[in-house]
This record gives sequence, structure tokens and C-alpha cells, in this order.
Amino acid sequence: MKNLKDKYIMITGSSRGIGATIAQHLAKLEAKVAITYSSSSDSAQQVFQSLEGKEHLLLQMDVTNSESIKNAFDKFMEHFSTLSALVNNAGITKDGLLLRMQDKDFDSVLKTNLYGNFYCAREAAKYMIKARQGHIINISSVVAQIGNPGQANYVASKAGIEGLTRTMANELAGRNIQVNAIAPGFIKTNMTEQLNVKQVQAITDRIPLKKLGHPQDIAETVAFLLSSSYITGQVISVNGGLAM
Repeated sequence: MKNLKDKYIMITGSSRGIGATIAQHLAKLEAKVAITYSSSSDSAQQVFQSLEGKEHLLLQMDVTNSESIKNAFDKFMEHFSTLSALVNNAGITKDGLLLRMQDKDFDSVLKTNLYGNFYCAREAAKYMIKARQGHIINISSVVAQIGNPGQANYVASKAGIEGLTRTMANELAGRNIQVNAIAPGFIKTNMTEQLNVKQVQAITDRIPLKKLGHPQDIAETVAFLLSSSYITGQVISVNGGLAM
């Protein structure tokens, strides 16, 4: 993987899990990154302090609020002066079966996962269009392609992200802006660590490679896309073969 020392990257939802690993990996490749968090800053501070190199940035940002996003991007530009890439990673789950899911649970997941992607990409595009270059990478999920019982809201949000990715790629290609999505499968995170042995086994039995993925797998895919100059409008599946 080539060096990313000339890249200035905002990563939403990067105070833990996959987002934190993406930030740490890109910093190792000498990119300058902005860690964003929504409310609690403790875990964000820990990730921020773990980053290799200097000049990184820590930002509070509510991805469901356009004004909060604008303020965060203003601070990013004041600090770095240029925006090379946006990684739209922020997301939540509020699972429940269709007939039991409340309106507020459906709305809040769509607002964070799908609307948040749109709000952040729209703000990022303003700067990238002026620079006539940039990368936007959205984080989708394998469930957008195969569905998942009890996750109507989450699946709908991730499927929406994939459609949004293709449309933005078409609209922005003329300004040399590449827009892609990554669709992780089952990845080892705090969520999967709460599963018991039988649950983990049931999941791995469904995966052709017979193992869960690691956040590093997603981080390396992000770095690959940031190094590309001729990939846009694609959904890169990183799922061990769960969906082919």
C-alpha cells in the first residue's frame, strides 16, 4: 500500500470499532486524519492519542444535524486547508422485528446511517468540487445485499447508502471525485464479542471462509480505494464470501 502522506481525511464515527481502526491504519500510512465523535469524547480521546504522527484533529459532530456538520467541516478546513477524503462510517442499530418496530426506532437509524451519509457527503463535495479531486467512501453492509431478520431499519439504511453511492459517483465524476462504498460482512467488534460460542459458530458456518473478519480488513480496503485513481461507483464486498 502506497504512502498517504498527502491525504487529509475526515472519518465519521471513528471513536471506536471499525472507524477507530480505519483512523489508526491511515495514520500509519502518514495520512492526516480527523476523528469525529457524537457525544462522549473519552473513547475518541483514546483513539486520538493512539494515532501515529502529528497534526491530527479531534472533532465533535452530530451527523444528524446539518449545522453541526458544517461547523465540523469549517474547523477541519481551518486546521488542514484541504480535504482529500471523507469516510462515512458513523452508524447505529436499533433492532426489532417488523411488527414490533416503533416509528422512532426506524426513523433514528435512517437519520443517522443514511441521512448522515448524505449530509456529510454534500458538505464534503463543496470543497472537493472546488479542488477538482477527492474521495468519498461510504460504509454499507452485507445485509444490504442479503437482508437480515430484525433489522428492517438498518438494512434499509445500508441499501440506501449503496444507491446513494452510485448516484453521487455519477454526479461528481466530472470533477474527478471518486465515490465508492465498502460492504463489510460479520466483523470482530464489541458487538460480536458479546455473542456466545454457539452464536459465533452459527455465523461462521454461513461464511465460506469459515471465520469472522477483522476491522483491519476494512481499514486496508479504505486505504486501497484512497490509492486508486480509476474506481468509482462501486460497492466493495469484504465478507468472507457470505454474499457473492
